[in-house]
Amino acid sequence: MLTGLAIPIRRGARADTRRAALDAPLKALAQARGRLFPFVPVLLALGIGVYFSLPAEPQAQGFAALAAGALAAGLAGLFGPERLRPLCLALMLVLAGLLLAGWRVHASAAPVLSFRYYGPVEGRVLRIDRSVSDAQRLTLDRVVLHDVALHRVPERVRVSLHGDAGRDIVPVPGMRVMLTGHLSPPGGPVEPGGFDFRRMAWFERLGAVGYTRSPVLALAPAEPGPALAVERLRMRMSTALQARLAGEAGGFVAAILTGDRAGVSQDTTEALRRSNLAHLLAISGLHMGLLVGLVYGGLRLLLAVVPVVALRLPGRKLAAVGALAAAVFYLALSGGNVATQRAFVMVAVMLGAVLFDRRAISLHSVALAALLILFWRPEALLSPGFQMSFAATTALVAVFAALRDWRRARPGGRAPPTWHGRLMLAFGSVALCSLVAGLATAPVAAAHFHRMADYGLLANILSVPLMGTLVMPAAVLAAALWPLGLEGVGLWLMAAGVHWILGVAHWVAGFDGAVRWVTTPPGWVLPVMALGVLWLILWRGRARWAGVVVAVVGLAGWGQAPRPALLIAESGGQVGVMGPEGRALTRPRGEGFVVRNWLAADGDAAGQEVAAARVGPDGAALADGFTLGGQRFVHLTGRGAADRVGNACATAQVVILSVDAPPDIPAGCRVIAPADLRESGALAASLRGDDLHWRRARDVAGHRPWTGY
Repeated sequence: MLTGLAIPIRRGARADTRRAALDAPLKALAQARGRLFPFVPVLLALGIGVYFSLPAEPQAQGFAALAAGALAAGLAGLFGPERLRPLCLALMLVLAGLLLAGWRVHASAAPVLSFRYYGPVEGRVLRIDRSVSDAQRLTLDRVVLHDVALHRVPERVRVSLHGDAGRDIVPVPGMRVMLTGHLSPPGGPVEPGGFDFRRMAWFERLGAVGYTRSPVLALAPAEPGPALAVERLRMRMSTALQARLAGEAGGFVAAILTGDRAGVSQDTTEALRRSNLAHLLAISGLHMGLLVGLVYGGLRLLLAVVPVVALRLPGRKLAAVGALAAAVFYLALSGGNVATQRAFVMVAVMLGAVLFDRRAISLHSVALAALLILFWRPEALLSPGFQMSFAATTALVAVFAALRDWRRARPGGRAPPTWHGRLMLAFGSVALCSLVAGLATAPVAAAHFHRMADYGLLANILSVPLMGTLVMPAAVLAAALWPLGLEGVGLWLMAAGVHWILGVAHWVAGFDGAVRWVTTPPGWVLPVMALGVLWLILWRGRARWAGVVVAVVGLAGWGQAPRPALLIAESGGQVGVMGPEGRALTRPRGEGFVVRNWLAADGDAAGQEVAAARVGPDGAALADGFTLGGQRFVHLTGRGAADRVGNACATAQVVILSVDAPPDIPAGCRVIAPADLRESGALAASLRGDDLHWRRARDVAGHRPWTGY
């Protein structure tokens, strides 16, 4: 009888164990009530990420179902069972992220050029910048294209000025210009799953990109009025700064104050990247934080030295208002790019916390800043700037909060430090900031830019303190003295600091092994790592250590997806084959942008000519073709390529063309021509055993508004 009774007792025990296992997370969520706000932007971002990863755009019925689901989840979160409310609200936030991203995509819709255009282009200069090849670029709005219907004309186009195109004109924002140029739709990914420029252009309402070699003509001067007044002020200040400070120093100062990087050479930009100092060139959280901190501290000091003001007025809040005004001016002056907008939101939240007597720097303030940006521009989630900025900020706030709690908990931790203790603390804080920010942003930078600066910590320790103690204070001094004509003192001090920073950048960039190239990870790796680290930071209790496991799983998957054995450019003008020395190219010139991205994603530091000199997988040069997966490939380019298809098909199964295919193709021969590639996008093939598995960029990108499929 005892034996017979033991079975139901054991079954009941197992049921109780399962019930307890299910109840444990709900109890933990109930106990965490009041501390879950930092998870709000994480859940919203999860929904946004899901939306952008969908293979096809939801129809109206799909969006309606998502809205109904979000509403039902929200009502359940407010009025449902107490223990299930956090889960229901979490589901509501994820669905809200999906809806928010969808709304932003459709609200940003604008005409996109669907064909290649050559002819007159007329428009108003909206923005002036530089391309990767250092060519001046004009972004035009109010565009007019010859013999193109109005409803097909892009809202904005961007044209690079090559040769002497910009020699006879000094463009300014608001000027109406005319040129003869080549335009085409924004390009798709250079390989399946690669960065999709079309998506970024969609949100900028950029419907065509191109170039011109003919002179640009000014049709009308810049329009008066406030619409582009700030943009014109930016360009005038940039020109004035570069005239006062010659060389790279002037270009660097103009970049950090106005956002205009035209005066910084490609060599200097590359040195800053190799030394992990490129973030100093971009107007980001560092610059905005330093400026706001200086203005806030200076105003507090001025208010404190006047007894009547110090005793009767809230000095901290007045200083916060003044600092916020300075941040607004800096945002407008810098051009208001996404990185600067993100930095402004973060400092505005922190200054708002001062105004409302809250802790200025906390995970709650970081979460609020992220939430505002995601509501405003949900597509920012996909940008490396957003990811690196919030990775660094979250890590810094978490680490310094942990150190503060540790100091307070230990005996004597609340005692004020001595003068040498303060000095050591200052140097240690700078080094720790650089270390923590570098570690937090390294995976993001490696995933997006395929490189890691091994000596970046050294360069930052030698440069960042000078940026905060000399360069930015001198900028504030120059701005204050400019109305009096005495700005030269501040500019001279800025130049001295900038020369040091640039010297450090070039010195560190010249080290052997300064840059380590990294292969691109699978798309799921970075989100999984981010979720694991965020769980570790935001959750409290022993369950937080599960985040370490999740992050390690993501890191372990970094190199699990091998690079494609074969890549074919969308134009058909370049082919890359993985060989024993790395990716080999069929041509030493042409499609430079595509080739740079291929090699970078491979984690390969070689240049195009070096890669073109490599042998293919069969150990022979690629000039006469190559064998892969049991098939013979031949790449034909240039004039007369179509006439050689017949001879090529006699020895090869696949012929890749950069020109239109001839009408008569021998049976059993596959020809990949530009017409095919316009339908498929770039092609990639991977070896699975002895067979080739093909992927099309079109299939990976999906049927989305920005893909045009």
